[in-house]
Amino acid sequence: MALSAELDSIDVAILRELQQDARLPNKDLAEIVGVAPSTALERVRSLRRRGVLTGFHAAVSLPALGRPVSALLSVRVRPHRQQIVEAFKGYVLDQPETVSLLHVSGPDDYLVQVAVPDTGHLQQLLIARLLSRPEIVSVNTLLVFEAIGRPVQAPIR
Repeated sequence: MALSAELDSIDVAILRELQQDARLPNKDLAEIVGVAPSTALERVRSLRRRGVLTGFHAAVSLPALGRPVSALLSVRVRPHRQQIVEAFKGYVLDQPETVSLLHVSGPDDYLVQVAVPDTGHLQQLLIARLLSRPEIVSVNTLLVFEAIGRPVQAPIR
């Protein structure tokens, strides 16, 4: 992964524009950041090679997909053995409700972000699929009332 010190103002401008619109044509990107189209193209390629740009994707609305209820599940897993942890991660990531999985410090081991159609579905996910697993010691559920993301990220200087 590239260090933020390796990014100059043009790189940061390119990242800002592509995070706002990943479908921005190269010619338009070059004009906005004030470089030649060939320079913009090479800069984007360099950002990808250095692992700064990790991909381009479409953002979707979970409520529009019939999943308006979001929750964070704080999960404690025991015992901490590689095989058990890997099986747990694979299982959670295979669940269609899972949005993201984070390994965290503190009293719990993982935060699982899920999006579901309703609280009944969430309850069934917890009881029938998660709490039935022997390696899951506990799950604490936090309903998300509002999520506000920052779609554009830049180095902190």
